[in-house]
Amino acid sequence: MRMTSPQIMAAMIACALSIPATCNAQADAAKIFNANCSLCHSSNGSGDTPTGKALHAKDLRSDEVQKEEDAALNAAITKGKGKMPAFGAKLKADDVTKLVAYIRQLQKQK
Repeated sequence: MRMTSPQIMAAMIACALSIPATCNAQADAAKIFNANCSLCHSSNGSGDTPTGKALHAKDLRSDEVQKEEDAALNAAITKGKGKMPAFGAKLKADDVTKLVAYIRQLQKQK
C-alpha cells in the first residue's frame, strides 16, 4: 500500500503531536514521585535519605524491585507494603500507573 502526500503529512503531524503528551506524562510522574515518594526513596529512587535509611526503604532502581510485575508495584503503591503506607486513597489509579512507569525509568538513570 502506497501512502499519498496528505497521508504522510497527517502521519507526521500525529507523531509530532504525541511527543509533548509523552513528555508531559513523564513530567507529571516525576512531580507525583517527588511529592509522595522522594522523602523515603529520594529523588533518584535510591532510598538514600535519612527517612529512607531509617525505614530501610528499597532502592527502586535495584534488580529486586525492577523484576517485580507492574501489578505488584501497583499494589504496593496502592495498598502499602511493610512500612510503606498505602497511597490508594491519595492517588488516582492513573497516577499510580504513571508512577510504576516512572519507577521503571529509574533503573536506566542509575
